[in-house]
This record gives sequence, structure tokens and C-alpha cells, in this order.
Amino acid sequence: SLIALTGDPDLAFIFGPGGLSEIPLVAHLPELGQTVTGRIDRLVITEDAIVAVDYKTTARPPESPEDVNPDDLAQLAAYRSALRLIHPGAKIRMALLYTEAPRLLFLPDALLDRALDHIAVNRP
Repeated sequence: SLIALTGDPDLAFIFGPGGLSEIPLVAHLPELGQTVTGRIDRLVITEDAIVAVDYKTTARPPESPEDVNPDDLAQLAAYRSALRLIHPGAKIRMALLYTEAPRLLFLPDALLDRALDHIAVNRP
């Protein structure tokens, strides 16, 4: 469970006192020509970066970022774009926390860029 993970020393930076939970997100993304709305499960703002973490309960999490569900990649790519508009110039890092494993996967920018390109090409 998520509560059990809050005591995991490897995840302490996510659940520390500087983190924010359930952050609503609304931003118009010019590159997609649409507005993104959502909720970031956990947002951690440090001097070096903004880290956005989305929780997933998948029983068998992917082994690598390249194996992440394409819908999850698209979601986090859109969230990253929104955060870049809200926090221009900040380094934005996106991660998925699979709560059943537990496994934390940081998603490389190149992978998120491809997911965002896919959204832009295939938008209605």
C-alpha cells in the first residue's frame, strides 16, 4: 500500500515534508492545440528540479521505461509539457511509482518527447 511506502528510505524524497499531494493541473498546450487537465499524485520541488510522480497499482510493473504503457507515457508527457509552461526554465523530471512492487521509474525526456509527438500526430 502507499502508506507502507512512505517509510521506504529510497522513496523518502518523494514523501518528505517538501512534497505536495494531489495537485490539480490545467494548462493549454499550444503544441497539441488542446487543454490538459489532470491531477499530479505527488509533486516535489527542489533547488535542482521539479519531480512529478504518478502512482500506478499495476501488479506487474514494467522492467524499464521503454516498457511503460503508452497511455501512461502520453499522460506524463502532457503533464510535463504543462509543468514546463507553469515553471519555465525549470528542470522537470517525470516518474511512475508502481505501488505494488514497489518500483520507481524515471521517464527519460526522449521517451516522453516521442510520446508527445505521437499525441500531436494522432489528435482528433
